[in-house]
Amino acid sequence: MPYSVLDLSPVPEGSDAGQAIANTLDLAQKAEGWGYHRYWMAEHHNMPGIASAATAVLIGLVAAKTKTIRVGSGGIMLPNHAPLTVAEAFGTLATAFPGRIDLGLGRAPGGDGAVIRALRRDPMADSFPQDVVELMEYLGPERPGAAVRALPGEGTNVPIWMLGSSLFGAQLAAYLGLPYAFASHFAPGDLDDAVTVYRERFKPTAQNPEPRFMLAANVFAADSTDEAQYLKTTMMQAFAKLRTGMPGKLPAPVRDIDAVIPPAIRRGVDEAMRISAIGTRDQVRDQLAALIDRYQPDEVILTGQIHDHAARLHSFELAAEAMQSLAGAHPAAKAAV
Repeated sequence: MPYSVLDLSPVPEGSDAGQAIANTLDLAQKAEGWGYHRYWMAEHHNMPGIASAATAVLIGLVAAKTKTIRVGSGGIMLPNHAPLTVAEAFGTLATAFPGRIDLGLGRAPGGDGAVIRALRRDPMADSFPQDVVELMEYLGPERPGAAVRALPGEGTNVPIWMLGSSLFGAQLAAYLGLPYAFASHFAPGDLDDAVTVYRERFKPTAQNPEPRFMLAANVFAADSTDEAQYLKTTMMQAFAKLRTGMPGKLPAPVRDIDAVIPPAIRRGVDEAMRISAIGTRDQVRDQLAALIDRYQPDEVILTGQIHDHAARLHSFELAAEAMQSLAGAHPAAKAAV
């Protein structure tokens, strides 16, 4: 089963965006060697702890530093952009790195109300389905007579994925016959219903004859269970700060998380992060196997906000070993594109 990386290019406390981008390039190169299939980055704005705001730019940097791994967005927040500009950006990337670029699309703003205003986005406008179709046309077969063409972009057929954390994305992905990735690593509430709706309502297309579902999971892997739980406290704190309106750089881990996060906030954080695998390599393997057995994804995409770069690398390396050890234990996934 293909396994991939979702990276927000985190900026840890005590570090800066330049180092975060260098860490992303380092992780991407190592992930390629560890057998990861894709390396996706996400669009977020006005976040001190995330350096992937200019997502397409970062995708180009990662693609240039790697050779075979697919690189893409998980995702581009389409309402922030004109479909033509996204088509041109990803058409350019696909032209420079043929056969390696993915375009995952989201509907959220990737920021708060101030960000929406700064992006000149109309908060009352909602043309997302129409914008997706327009974007698909720009990246599809050549249209010599069209009044507007994405050049480069036209004819590249960049694979488009629908992202979502609700039934809306599942329904739209099914209707348009697109692959679907669910944001279960931070919003798992509708996961079961969304997967069912997507699979039951999927309309086959020439490019996607069958539904293809990607499950997102947090992974915190280490040489001991205690160390893995310790690493996890970084992301727990980051979620708590975001939920209380105080986002910042990625916090250092703590030994006593209950001393840092009040019980009421802790319950929400635990629910948001329940699709996670934590522990040693073998424990992570077993937990990922249980998730795969339950949801039968065609691919899993793993993420993990870990403060120390070396610990983060080790976690993704152990997770790759865990996924490799599952090979042969489950039916072969559909061809990964």
